[in-house]
Amino acid sequence: MDAQMLGGALQGFGCDKDMLISILTQRCNSQRLMIAEAYQNMFGRDLIGDLKEKLSDHFKEVMVGLMYPPPSYDAHELWHAMKGVGTEENCLIDILASRTNGEIFQMREAYCLQYGSNLQEDIYSETSGHFRDTLMNLVQGSRQEGYTDPAMAAQDAIVLWEACQQKTGEHKTMLQVILCNKSYQQLWLVFQEFQNISGQDIVDAINECYDGYFQELLVAIVLCVRDKPAYFAYRLHSAIHDFGFHNKTLIRILIARSEIDLMTIRKRYKERYGTSLFHELRNFASGHYEKALLAICAGDAEDY
Repeated sequence: MDAQMLGGALQGFGCDKDMLISILTQRCNSQRLMIAEAYQNMFGRDLIGDLKEKLSDHFKEVMVGLMYPPPSYDAHELWHAMKGVGTEENCLIDILASRTNGEIFQMREAYCLQYGSNLQEDIYSETSGHFRDTLMNLVQGSRQEGYTDPAMAAQDAIVLWEACQQKTGEHKTMLQVILCNKSYQQLWLVFQEFQNISGQDIVDAINECYDGYFQELLVAIVLCVRDKPAYFAYRLHSAIHDFGFHNKTLIRILIARSEIDLMTIRKRYKERYGTSLFHELRNFASGHYEKALLAICAGDAEDY
């Protein structure tokens, strides 16, 4: 039935955008994939192709983005962040600093299938320095899971502290190896020990000692270890306020997290910034693009 309705919305002259929003934003990803299959069988046409053809601008990005399975969407975003002129480093940071081992494996497979290219090789050729080394470590997807060793945490904290003091290439390598490979539970202990040893929060220490995308990536890893939804709330806030509404970042986070932790991200956003994400989107976006974002974000009664 959804495929039939979408056919009606897309096939005629013009396009019933409200119908697209009411169907595609209200179904989960696996349902949307089934709808796309039914659409193909019914009309002999590719739903993503039709959306790309009929829609434009940011509204198109949202509706097309919703149609990808999560690993394919990550792959799509990484590919576009690296291809063309320049590299969109913040996209690489957001995705690779926050995904689980399983998500990274699936994303690498999807990347290879979609683009006939190797994600590791592309990252290697499009980035440089310690930023590249850290991304290359993360994309292995070899973080320990659930493992803790309190005695080791104290040693790791000393290594991190020395790395922040001495800043040699070797220290930078040790820093990223600890942050990319230890389990989240272990890193919690390491960060507490770091505070005890140095009297300083690890994020402040990294910000003081390093700069550029290497520093941003290390901070992103720390923030994701501590509270992933809070990290994404912070990224959404800066996308709305610091960059003059950075649409790509906004769309990517809302779609990628919509079935994982978007409810919690909204909650953190309100706690931290005193205003609802729903309200912010309504102030900054407009037209069908705004409607689509609000439908994905969904709001509590008090947000309206």
